[in-house]
Amino acid sequence: MPHRSVSDLQRGNARRLRREMTDAERKLWYAVRARRVESLSFGRQTPIGPFIVDFFCPEHRLIVELDGGQHGTDKALRYDGERTAWLAANGYRVMRFWNADVLTNLDGVLSAILEAVEKCNGPNTLAVGKVP
Repeated sequence: MPHRSVSDLQRGNARRLRREMTDAERKLWYAVRARRVESLSFGRQTPIGPFIVDFFCPEHRLIVELDGGQHGTDKALRYDGERTAWLAANGYRVMRFWNADVLTNLDGVLSAILEAVEKCNGPNTLAVGKVP
């Protein structure tokens, strides 16, 4: 997304979120940064449209969102669904993982991300998943 289309407020919020990562975000960032996973390039806390997404692989238009317990409420589930629908309608694929998945099963999360990247070569469909 071009910098000029991102508001100063949104840019500031993204910077703050990058400074204040959760333990799960920090662990996944360490695993995917600097092209450590199959040479994929990921950004973190990236503004896309009206949202700031946790992790973004622009080459494959793949978004990885990490969810804590606060995402389990009815209100949060509706908001996350609307957000995912907007992103999908704009050509992005969204994967969601619980923070606990990243903290206890990082290899499974990375495998699911790689599988989604492989599917990105096919039709542009929504890829939403939680690690079993």
